[in-house]
Amino acid sequence: MHEHTCVYVETVVSRGTRLKSRDDTAGVSLVSSITNRENAKNDFGYPSSDLYHGCIDGVDIVLLARHGAGHVFSPTGVNYRANIEALRLADCTHILASTACGSLTESIGKGQLVVPDSFIDRTISRKGTFYDGTSIKYNGVCHMPMEPAFDPRTSEILLQAAKKLGYNIRKGGTIITIEGPRFSSKAESNALRLWGGHLVNMTICPEVILAKEAGLLYAAIAMATDYDCWKECEDNVHAADVLVVFKQNIHKIVNVLLEAVKLIGCGDWEQDIFKLKVIFVRNHLCIQIIWRYFF
Repeated sequence: MHEHTCVYVETVVSRGTRLKSRDDTAGVSLVSSITNRENAKNDFGYPSSDLYHGCIDGVDIVLLARHGAGHVFSPTGVNYRANIEALRLADCTHILASTACGSLTESIGKGQLVVPDSFIDRTISRKGTFYDGTSIKYNGVCHMPMEPAFDPRTSEILLQAAKKLGYNIRKGGTIITIEGPRFSSKAESNALRLWGGHLVNMTICPEVILAKEAGLLYAAIAMATDYDCWKECEDNVHAADVLVVFKQNIHKIVNVLLEAVKLIGCGDWEQDIFKLKVIFVRNHLCIQIIWRYFF
């Protein structure tokens, strides 16, 4: 069993979500200590917030506010690399991410929970890899395969947790990450639908990519809060409307994450972590070149 599970804590504006960082429910101690943001600074700068350390049924967790305390960082302004590196240095092995999304299909209604299994990255202004030549620690070039995009076993844990709680949850779906912070035009929204997208958000990428490069098992639970702007009989999305739907359903995401952490704590993840390391070695050119030269 691995003790450290990282759960993101986000603040709701646009496509973000918000979880309470303090809870006294049975078996849950979400905040037992805090690593100040300044002390969590790493090679890639400051993470978005302090790291809140806690415990759920004997499983250590770390909470991090993706958009910072008070939602001070836009999706573009989030230092994703510093966040993921801070979690890695905190000995996390898993990331359970939550995100509020726009639905791009009739089959996903408002309030529907989804565990995505693939993504399309439409961001244009973010650092999408650790291996860009700026870090001595992350040297060389890494061509990380992104299929599967999300860790299958951790994703299955989220599904099991939701079903155990009696929630309706969809297995699989393609989530498209746009740059933001603006919402899509109708032409863009329809184009995303034609590409096969089921959900649109602003934060999963490059987070999911960086997590895999860092060797962290990453899965996400998404909540549809609106229909973006493609659906003729629905109002176009506004942040205030997103908040209304989100507040009506946030308890479901909180409960799923709490239950998922407990399920993760019951498993042996050694092989899953090892397999991710093997994938990295096979696709990190610096290691490949050294291996071929000496052996």
